[in-house]
Amino acid sequence: MVVTVKGDVLTATVEDFIKRHHKHEVADNQCTSFLVKHIKAPLPLGDLKIGTVREVNVKSGLPATTSRERLELLDDEEHIFSMRIVGGDHRLKNYSSIISVHSEIIDGRPGTMAIESFVVDVPDGNTKDETCYFVEALIKCNLKSLADVSERLALQDRTEPVN
Repeated sequence: MVVTVKGDVLTATVEDFIKRHHKHEVADNQCTSFLVKHIKAPLPLGDLKIGTVREVNVKSGLPATTSRERLELLDDEEHIFSMRIVGGDHRLKNYSSIISVHSEIIDGRPGTMAIESFVVDVPDGNTKDETCYFVEALIKCNLKSLADVSERLALQDRTEPVN
C-alpha cells in the first residue's frame, strides 16, 4: 500500500513504517504482532509528556479492572508514541506497544493510518498464538474506538476533499 499526502505519492509503505518505527526485542517467551487501522479523519496532535503514568479503568473485556500505563516515547514530529504497562490486575506482563500515525488520503479526504505493534510475555498455560490473538482483539477494539471518535469529530469539522 502506498500512502498519499496532498496528492503526492510517498515512497513509504506500511512495511516501511513498521520497519522504521515498530522495533521490539522479543524474548522466547513473548509474542509480538502489529495491526493497521485506516481512520477517515486528519492526523491528530497530542500534548503528553514522557514518563506520564495513567490509571485505566478496564472495560474492554480484559479479565481485569485496572491497568497502569507509562508513556515511554513521544515524538510529535514522527507522530510516534510508546507505552508500557507497569501495573494493574491483569495477566499482561512486560507489555509494551508502539503506535505510529501517518497522514494519508481516504476517499479523497485527509485521513490517518494508525499502526500499533506490541510485545508481551506469554502467560503460563497459554500459547504464543493464543496470547497474540487475545491482545490483537483488544487492540482492534481500541483502534475502532479511536476511529469512531476521530471520524465523528472530523464530520463535525467537515474536512474538505483534497484536490
